[in-house]
Amino acid sequence: MYLLLVEDDLPLGNVLLRLLKPHYRVDWVRSLEQAKAHLQASEYSLLLLDLGLPDGDGMDYLTQLRKEECSLPVLIISARDALDERVKGLDTGADDYLVKPFEPEELLARIRVLLRRAAGQASPILTCGELSFDPSKETFYLSGQPLSLPRKEYELLTVLMHAGDKPVSRDRLIQQLYSVGSEAESNTLDVYIHALRRLLGKNRIETLRGRGFRLVNL
Repeated sequence: MYLLLVEDDLPLGNVLLRLLKPHYRVDWVRSLEQAKAHLQASEYSLLLLDLGLPDGDGMDYLTQLRKEECSLPVLIISARDALDERVKGLDTGADDYLVKPFEPEELLARIRVLLRRAAGQASPILTCGELSFDPSKETFYLSGQPLSLPRKEYELLTVLMHAGDKPVSRDRLIQQLYSVGSEAESNTLDVYIHALRRLLGKNRIETLRGRGFRLVNL
């Protein structure tokens, strides 16, 4: 399962990352702008959403998501503990609301409940020519045969697949390779792109000078 954590508090974010990573794949962002970019580029199983963010209110963003008919499960994690705030969050479209501070075991339990609840919903299979991706199985297929991909190649290909025929910038792909606080090396991206081309065919990933990379429908 692939979670997106939106939390601007650095110490709390690090604590949550250490708590969640043994159980799930997790991306952590600290602003709504970053959250929007990640949701456009990747397929997530659950959104963990703080409300007081530096570039806007998480509640307003949740309203926007539901107006766009986004069915992604959302767990609000917020210090706003007033009853009217909790009711508003649930009425706005959150699937659950957890007040800070909370016990780690309760957070993990609520995540499990939401993921179980969502498991019955079908995930659309994405296709690009002979390449396809089944999000529910977290598996890529080439000409109907499952692909065994190392972690980094899998993450990069997921971003490219969700972008469809739109190019993905080098910066966005490098961001996918490194966690918060890690030192990014741009030449490493080329190594992974080369590895993907060996697996998929050299013409399946196109380089667009100054714009990034995109999948080709073959």
